[in-house]
This record gives sequence, structure tokens and C-alpha cells, in this order.
Amino acid sequence: MNNININIKNIKKKIKEMSRKKNISLTNLRIVAVTKNQTTKKIKLAISSGLYEFGENYLQEGIIKIKKLKKYKNIVWHFIGKVQSKKSKIIAKYFDWCQTIDREKIAILLNKYRIKKNFPMNVLIQINISKNLNKNGICVKNYKKLAKVVSIMPNLNFRGIMIMPPVENQIINNNYYKQAKIIFNELKKKYKSVDTLSLGTSFDKDVALLHGSNMIRIGHCIFNQNNMKVL
Repeated sequence: MNNININIKNIKKKIKEMSRKKNISLTNLRIVAVTKNQTTKKIKLAISSGLYEFGENYLQEGIIKIKKLKKYKNIVWHFIGKVQSKKSKIIAKYFDWCQTIDREKIAILLNKYRIKKNFPMNVLIQINISKNLNKNGICVKNYKKLAKVVSIMPNLNFRGIMIMPPVENQIINNNYYKQAKIIFNELKKKYKSVDTLSLGTSFDKDVALLHGSNMIRIGHCIFNQNNMKVL
């Protein structure tokens, strides 16, 4: 068994152990493997271990992989990078999800260009929970207005929010995760389509899961060749 298969096996095992020890249900957890800078060969190994959801930060790199792996009909592709207006048409054409809507203009463009597809694009609003000007996402005070706009787009399926709290010097601020859970629960009550809290990466997934995340975006723990310990 190669390192990627071992890593995925360990990740799933640790998640199961965490669910039991912390008495939290993680049966609906979705793992999105972040594949930026990874080869299609490595992605195929992840597929062989039962992963079918993949996230790409870089548009052109992602499209190349989507085309090369089109024979795998079960693959779900997530765009998780910054959405530029000029690239929204391509994103709408090739990806199943966009996790990084941060302004009304992008929602309008994705909705416009998705019309040629026979099913809506699943979308998340990215919220800048830390108010860091160097981070992507809409500020906390404005997300409700954007959610209202996204929810009425006929070619978009508003599924929830994506948040990437800052992790600096291995220090995690639990307040960001608590706030993310509160925002998610509020949106879930207001919009029937909302069911996804995309929160947690290779470095903070344990904290994210404890705060209600049901979608984690991990790359390093999967594709790292040193078989690092997880969770």
C-alpha cells in the first residue's frame, strides 16, 4: 500500500475514533482532497481509497485535471480559490461546486454562465471571519445581504459557508470556530438549502469538527509522502 492510501486510511480511522471519543456524529462528513500542485497519478491513488471530492485553487491547473480524469464519473470538483470575474465563466462550466463566493458580482456571473448546465452549481459564501484585510472572503457584517442574493439565483444552489480561520504559529483561536458555527446555524434555519459548513484543513480539522464542520478541505495530510500523523 502506498503512502497516499495509508494516509487516507489513517485519516478515516482517526475521524471515526474522534467521533466515538467526543460523542459527535460525523457520518455526514465530506472530505474534499485539495489537489493543487498534485499530479493526476496521485489523485487516482486517492480515488482508489474511496475519495471522490477534490478541490482546486488554481483554475487552469484544475481544468487540465478535470479533463484528464473525466472517465471517473463519480468525481465532484470544488473550486476553492479566489474567483476573478473574468474566470467565472470557466468555473461555471467545469466545476460542480464553488466555495468562494465573496461578492454579489461573482454570484451574478456564475448564475449567468451556469445556465447551459442542466443542474445548478452548488455554492458556498466565503466569510472572512478574522477581519484580516489580507484574507479572502466577505466581512462578517455583510454576509447576510450576500446570502439573500445567492439564495434566489436559479442556477445556483446555496449550500452554506466556507471559512478559513487564521492559524499562525500553530495557535488556534477557538472563538473563530464558535462564531462560524453560530453563523452556519443561523443560515441553516433561514434557508432550507443550507446544509454545509466547510471548515477545517490539514492543520485545524480536529477543532473544526468539534465545532460542527461537516466538510473539511485537506491536502497535506493526504498527499504528504512522510505519512504524517493526523488529528
